[in-house]
Formats: sequence, structure tokens, C-alpha cells
Amino acid sequence: MAFTEIPETVRELLASQPVELPIFHPVALKLQQMLSNSDCTVDEVAHVANEDISLASQMLKLANSPMYMGRTKVATIKEAVIRLGAKQVINIALAASQAAAHKSDTPALDKYMKALWCHSHGSALGARWLAHACGMRGAADENYLAGLLHDVGKLYLLKSIERLVNAGVISSLFDDDLVMEIFGTMHVEQGYRLMQHWNFPAMYCDTIKFHHEEEWDTVNKMLAIVRFVNMACHCVGLGFEHEPGLALLNTPEAEILNIGEFQVAELLMLLEETKDMEI
Repeated sequence: MAFTEIPETVRELLASQPVELPIFHPVALKLQQMLSNSDCTVDEVAHVANEDISLASQMLKLANSPMYMGRTKVATIKEAVIRLGAKQVINIALAASQAAAHKSDTPALDKYMKALWCHSHGSALGARWLAHACGMRGAADENYLAGLLHDVGKLYLLKSIERLVNAGVISSLFDDDLVMEIFGTMHVEQGYRLMQHWNFPAMYCDTIKFHHEEEWDTVNKMLAIVRFVNMACHCVGLGFEHEPGLALLNTPEAEILNIGEFQVAELLMLLEETKDMEI
């Protein structure tokens, strides 16, 4: 693909946007910060989640979808916390808030937002599934969140572009090549900056920082899972890229995770199913 060089002025404008752009819902952030407090109770998690009725409604909708609960339904946030556990419910809160954030009134940007959400949500579900498949059941919730947020820098950049377009600073007429180059050259640094600003744990910051790097910590199983699922998403065309010829079994990540042909087929099937999932 031929790329167009990003004008330096545009790069500087995008990089200088405030980190307070509407990327994380304040209630979802508050819930995420509660995870560091091992003493938080079911009632406390439910109380915070219910501070925003719209978010709570989206959380219940997501919690009751087949990818999360199967046939078991929950009617309240408290019931969801009891059945699923605080970690998964807090992840659902972040997912619900992220889904709401991946929207734009500018049609040219909205299509990127939707494609990014499909990729991020598919990555989250795939990372959780793969953690289970690799014997890391206890770390499944952390892998889910790492998958959900690994490309948060792209959302930040889209929100930055939207803000600059609405302010009349840059034109809304941009092509795919330019947007892809903006993503390719800036999304990792901006995502890492964003996560550090919001004091997310280092394991998530590191996943963002190294999910594309050739040199990475191969002992870090979470990073290996996110990197592998990211490639699997590309294989099925979940997001911006479609590379059906990717030899997933021949990757270092597959070797590190000891993934076989059957597991790869199961993962690809799961990712295909997420394409039509609505939230």
C-alpha cells in the first residue's frame, strides 16, 4: 500500500490534543481503579456502576449477550457482579463505554470508529478465550482488557482528528492511506501516553507499547496472546486489515503459547462470530 507522508503540522496537532478526550467513561475509569483495592465489595462495585444509568444499561445488555453469559441472564448490576465476579463486570463496563466512544457524527470518521471497535472487541474476546485455552484461566480477565485496549491509541487519534475537523483546523477530506499512516506511525506512542496518564497498570501499558515491536519480551504471555490474537483478527478481516494468508502456526507467538492447529481454528471461528455481534 502506498502511504502519504503525514504533514508535520498535522502530526504536531494530533500529538498535542488533550488526554481528556472522551475515550474512557469516568464511571468505567472509577471502576477500573477499584480493582487495585482488594477490599471493595459487591455493593460498592454495583453502586459505582449504577452512577450512570445509560452505562449500566449497556453493561447489562453486554453481560447478557451470548459471548459473555450464554443462557444465564442477569437483571441487575449487583447480580452480574455476584455471578461473573468484579473483574469481569468492570471489564464489561470498560467495553460498554468503549463501544459508546467508537462513534462519530462525521461519516468519514464513523466508518473507522466502527471498524476499530470490531477489531478491539474481537481482540478482547479472543484474548480471553486464548488465555483459557493456554491454561491461563486465572489471567483471562486481564488478557481480555489488554486485548480491548491494545489499539486505544487509534481511538485517541480518531477523536483528535474529529476535534480538529469540528474546529475547522483540518479538512474532513482525508483518504484511507493517510489515516492508515497516521495509525501506523502514531497509535502506539499515543496509546502508551494515554494509558500512563490514566495510571493503568504497567502490564497494559507494556502490551500497547510492544504489540507491534520485533524485539519484545517473549516471557510475557499476555503480550504473546494479544500479539497472536491481533494477527488472527487480521487473518479473518476483523478491523482495517485482511490478510487471509497469514501462517499463524509459524509465528513465534504460536510457539511460545504452544498453540496447535485445532486451537487456531477455534479462535478464528470465534473471531468470525464476533463480526455480527451488536452492542
